[in-house]
Amino acid sequence: MIFKNKTYDVLKWFSLVGFPAMITFFGVLGTTLEWGFTQPVLTIAIAFNTMIGTMLGISNIKYKSMVEYDDAGEEDYE
Repeated sequence: MIFKNKTYDVLKWFSLVGFPAMITFFGVLGTTLEWGFTQPVLTIAIAFNTMIGTMLGISNIKYKSMVEYDDAGEEDYE
């Protein structure tokens, strides 16, 4: 799966900045206020973030391989 540029940029920001910040904030609140199920929710959230990061990495690798293939396959007619 290859994402469009805008989709990739939004998901990348969310995966690298937004979601880790929210996970940390929820973890601190949950631990401080002794909320039940804080640890399982954090585990699931971290697994979800890892999945998004993996999908972005695969998309990036596929995109780069397509660009390299296009660059190698093009003939210069000048």
